[in-house]
Amino acid sequence: MNDDLSTGLGQKEAEVRLTQFGPNMLPEPQASPLFATFLRQFRSPLIYILLAATLVSLALGDVRDALFIAIVLVANGTIGCMQEHSAGKAALALRKLEQPKATVVRDGHVQEIDARLLVPGDLVLIEAGGRVPADLRLLSATDLVCDESLLTGESAPVHKTVTTVDATPEVNARLMAFAGTLVTRGRGRGAIAATGAATEIGKIAAEIGKASVSKPPLMIRMERFSQFIAWVVAAAVVLLILVGIARSMSPSDLFMMSVGLAVSAIPEGLPIAISVALAISMRRMAKAHVIVRRMPAVEALGSCTMIATDKTGTLTLNELTVTDIRLPDGTGIVCDTGSDLDACTIRGDGTSPAEARERALALLKAASLPNEGSLTRQDNGWTTVGDTVDIALLAAAYKGGLPRDAIEEDYPLVARIPYEPDLKYAASFHRHGDSIRIFVKGAAETLIDMADRMDMDGRAEPIDREALLRQKEEMAARGLRVLAFAEGETAVESDGGFGRHLLVDLVFLGLAGMQDPVRPEVPQAIRDCHSAGLDVAMVTGDDPKTAAAIASHAGLIFTEDQVVTGEDVRRAEEKGEESLDTLTRQGRIYARVASSQKLALVLSLARNGHFVAATGDGVNDAPAMKHAHIGVAMGRKGTEVAKESADIIITDDNFASIVSGIREGRVAYANIRKVIFMLMSTGAAELLLFLLAIPLGLPMPLLPVQLLWLNLVTNGIQDIALAGESPEGDELDRPPRRPSEPIFDRLMMRRIWQSTLVMGAGGFAMFYALLEQGYGESEARNLLLLLFVLFENFQTLASRSERKSVFQIGFLANPLLLVSIAAAQGLHIAAMYTPILRETLQVAPITFSEWALLLVAASSALLVVEIDKWWARRAARGRSRGQ
Repeated sequence: MNDDLSTGLGQKEAEVRLTQFGPNMLPEPQASPLFATFLRQFRSPLIYILLAATLVSLALGDVRDALFIAIVLVANGTIGCMQEHSAGKAALALRKLEQPKATVVRDGHVQEIDARLLVPGDLVLIEAGGRVPADLRLLSATDLVCDESLLTGESAPVHKTVTTVDATPEVNARLMAFAGTLVTRGRGRGAIAATGAATEIGKIAAEIGKASVSKPPLMIRMERFSQFIAWVVAAAVVLLILVGIARSMSPSDLFMMSVGLAVSAIPEGLPIAISVALAISMRRMAKAHVIVRRMPAVEALGSCTMIATDKTGTLTLNELTVTDIRLPDGTGIVCDTGSDLDACTIRGDGTSPAEARERALALLKAASLPNEGSLTRQDNGWTTVGDTVDIALLAAAYKGGLPRDAIEEDYPLVARIPYEPDLKYAASFHRHGDSIRIFVKGAAETLIDMADRMDMDGRAEPIDREALLRQKEEMAARGLRVLAFAEGETAVESDGGFGRHLLVDLVFLGLAGMQDPVRPEVPQAIRDCHSAGLDVAMVTGDDPKTAAAIASHAGLIFTEDQVVTGEDVRRAEEKGEESLDTLTRQGRIYARVASSQKLALVLSLARNGHFVAATGDGVNDAPAMKHAHIGVAMGRKGTEVAKESADIIITDDNFASIVSGIREGRVAYANIRKVIFMLMSTGAAELLLFLLAIPLGLPMPLLPVQLLWLNLVTNGIQDIALAGESPEGDELDRPPRRPSEPIFDRLMMRRIWQSTLVMGAGGFAMFYALLEQGYGESEARNLLLLLFVLFENFQTLASRSERKSVFQIGFLANPLLLVSIAAAQGLHIAAMYTPILRETLQVAPITFSEWALLLVAASSALLVVEIDKWWARRAARGRSRGQ
């Protein structure tokens, strides 16, 4: 390609390349027809259960119940369709970062064109205030500074240069200006190296557009659960059909019995109850500043075992702040890190704020005057212009009681030497009385070499460069970004103007350490995570020393060998997944990590058996959040790309809110388990009832219509109320569930078997005894059906907690549950006295003595579970004393 770097491309050549490379646009998401999106919502094991229930109801001729379930199906599909439709917003948010216009040189003329028409090889001009329209290889840069935090996650601005070619990756990155990044200072000129999808931000967009490789934990467990139910139902139906054939039962009876078994075994109310449990937790989480964008994310957050968190804007404030000042005599001064400038001060070690301010007065002037930033109070807060270093220094001066406007009244600006990477300093000249005062800020090593003296509590003494360098190294070792300050004076204006030749005989004033401070609430939140059994790993683009220092301040627990660099990750990736997985089993701090590496780390942690929650606020965090089990975005300062890629948004940018979300997620899953236990134990009891009755030659214990009434009506209210149980209070005192833990763990299986035997065998014994005593089939079924309604109500109470007694929880803790139990029982009593329902269900009123007998028998369901809980608590106390 013949690219003239002085006149730019010719228009004809640009048109040829536009055809070859395509427009400078991010990839358009492939839109799916709305109807196809709607149909996809039915690819779920839970939906299959509902579909089966609908077919069963239709087979029974019960159009009303079939219509009810169909309405639930359509509502569920509509909600899912709307959620999936919003998934394309991430790519649309990325498109907002595209520059609509660009200044380009073509045919030797500077012109403004639509940025979509840019092509590789175009010569583009960029300046402060605009976004870079494509990836540029810089040809010239004048005091050019770019904010690349959306790509790298680092809050510090990046100074661009063209002095070095093809050196280290870090140096080469300074030769590039990347699409979507903001030019905060200076100007530059560059040749386009990549456009559209080939840019760095385009590669991130491609990752976001891919379907997530991680399923929500709840869906993983429910798929296993559904498969288990399918096998149990199939085995039971086949067994009973074989027995029925052996007993010479008619085909119609066999069919009706199979339908009845399907109705009893399929927990039709489970999908609705799960939705209710998740919806209630969503409302609770919203009050804790946690917005859930996708309903399964509620439980997923509670299931996570590892939080892979970004540093900038998540653990830290994303506000570069002066935190430490060190004067040449060794005096340390601490600056408050609060963002409310009017409420912040500086204070010295063992000194008052007023004395600390006096000692730091000269340094704060030198921080404020040679400064190209702007800090202005507005009605809605503070407005800033300039790079983050300049803003941090202005804020420190303001905290010290030296707003720049007030200083410049006494020190009018005469001239300025702007900061340049080659110089590594900036200086300004100010008239003060009959002299010109000089103030300089810049790299510590540079100013230590330039100065001849140092300020020792108001006295200018010979400089001790070694002592000052030791101070600088000590501050840098704590993860601080260190700047130095000096001042001087010249009596007359030089004929040569105000230039570098006047920067002599300077007095070194001290050092300022800056960092993006840890959010105040983060250390306690990290401790809460550890107490809840969660691992926390930091994944950042910052350097290892800074990352380790911030991690220590945040309260992360790690050793030196657990600090991993992006280079370590690269080498491990080259060796294969097994090598990377070995690295992530050990690592806890990942520094200098690129966006693609963040994604690789999250996937590796998942392969190591973790349910991973990935947090962040930048574009560079979006792919990792999209493909993690749960993506958590910061809502206040997070980019739209990050928020649209996440499952959960923290509206107050408070890391501690994640802990609140985890608690609510665990509550939601606990409530889902309660519903599953209640539904499965009663359903299994009905199966056992048939498995005992049919082989022994007894008639069908319950008719299919009675089973339908039992499972969809009288048992269709309590599960919804049970899904809204309040937190028990100890959710964060227990370790997270193992990722491999099934819904049917040992505790669940033991309790289900106990309850199944009590209800199923008890119901069979009563049915058998009634027939032996001369009761007719219809009369025996009437009493058996009422017994199972009572069983369900007592079992609902037993399901309220897996560990605590129902008497510890309190009956009024969930008033809706009591209402639902009363309503379910009331419905059945009403059916016993309503002619149409009496005939349909073949039920009738019973005597007082029969009521008493059934109540005593049904209470055994609650009694057995309470005894098991008591025994488990006793055993746990014994193990605790033994330790």
